[in-house]
Amino acid sequence: MQVRYDKAVDAAYIELSSKRPQGGVEVGEGVVLHVTKDDEIVAIEILDASKRFPIESLFTLKVAS
Repeated sequence: MQVRYDKAVDAAYIELSSKRPQGGVEVGEGVVLHVTKDDEIVAIEILDASKRFPIESLFTLKVAS
């Protein structure tokens, strides 16, 4: 998994798979799931990210048990 944040456009991109996305599905305003042709989710894109959550939380990992 890779996490990227582009400050210039205020967008977060969370890559869940190395598969190539073939399209996107907007599941809410400014939240896009990138999917393969078989509808596998490979990434999540969040626009206006800094207005939705603290950006620094993107770069910490907590595993729930």
